[in-house]
Amino acid sequence: MSLVPFDDRDGWIWLDGQFVAWREAKVHVLTHGLHYASAVFEGQRMYGGEIYALRAHSERLIESGRIMDMEIPWTAAEIDQACIEVCEKNGLTDCYVRPIAWRGSEMIGVSAQNTTIHLAVAAWEWPSYFDPEQKKKGIRLTYSKYRRPDPRSAPVHAKAAGLYMICTLSKHAAEREGYADALFLDLDGNIAEATGANIFLIRDGMIHTPTPDSFLNGITRQSVIRLAKERGFEVVERTIPLDELGTFREVFITGSAAEVTPVGEIGEHRFTPGNITFALADDYANMVRRVKALA
Repeated sequence: MSLVPFDDRDGWIWLDGQFVAWREAKVHVLTHGLHYASAVFEGQRMYGGEIYALRAHSERLIESGRIMDMEIPWTAAEIDQACIEVCEKNGLTDCYVRPIAWRGSEMIGVSAQNTTIHLAVAAWEWPSYFDPEQKKKGIRLTYSKYRRPDPRSAPVHAKAAGLYMICTLSKHAAEREGYADALFLDLDGNIAEATGANIFLIRDGMIHTPTPDSFLNGITRQSVIRLAKERGFEVVERTIPLDELGTFREVFITGSAAEVTPVGEIGEHRFTPGNITFALADDYANMVRRVKALA
């Protein structure tokens, strides 16, 4: 199957307050965001014409910018509207939406106090982040050779472009070995997250998930915790040492792109997607599509 390059598509992109033809939405090669990763972004999905948790994503984009010393010159309401309009302009009702803000090209160097902050929003069809057949039986993960950075050494609570460098490297390495993704540990060797998704582990009917102290507290993660509690499950957020991994029976990951995806394997450990994972996957799917989940 041939891939359609993202720079050569029909459609429209919202760029700094106006719609630009998709192929004309360009930045200069000396853009600060390209050289120094001074960019923040969001990823969200539209289901049936409505973007799930849109305001939460827009507010997080602004907060990520603040953490990165970038004041995004649009309000959350304005970013919301841009996201909605770009989907309408492209005739999309079920799609992935990508807002991104970055420093411009007025200065090139570590210091960039006087650069313009730009904002763009694009949207495209993206049915499933992982292969649907893999998802049915649980995707396979290996271990990343990198670790999530210490929060004292990087702005780990921003959805910042630079933090995804090791995600790309780790996912490439995993896919070359036949895996779908990779598991990160934190600086102390505890379970952290996948390359673009948070992780949940189930044992004796109890759901465990790492405390988001060195990685992003995902919006989907928060939604799934709420859904689990509504079903009466106990959810424990805590430090989870790697040597506990083999004691869990079910594992799944969550994210706007990944949604709720069962995991069948992490390295030498095997898991069987079960009732809790499937129930929460169904609840999430129903919720984002505005369908009342079965009790």
